[in-house]
Amino acid sequence: MPSATPELLAESLTLLLYTLVAVVLTVGGLAAEYASVQHFGAGEQLVALWLAAIGVVMLYGGLYKLGYERVLLGIARTV
Repeated sequence: MPSATPELLAESLTLLLYTLVAVVLTVGGLAAEYASVQHFGAGEQLVALWLAAIGVVMLYGGLYKLGYERVLLGIARTV
């Protein structure tokens, strides 16, 4: 059992890193979407569309690719 400790620690640190990156991407995506709505309301459609596209990509990366595929499924594998 003691030989599994370094492997468990490495897996836990990896999951923590993925979790932190997923949170940063998700918060950044939400901020970009909010800024997009603000720019759209101010009449700046080109900037609003650009921010909306960036927000969607960040939310996809944060929520699905990292949050679901890496973190959630990684936790399910270790349990």
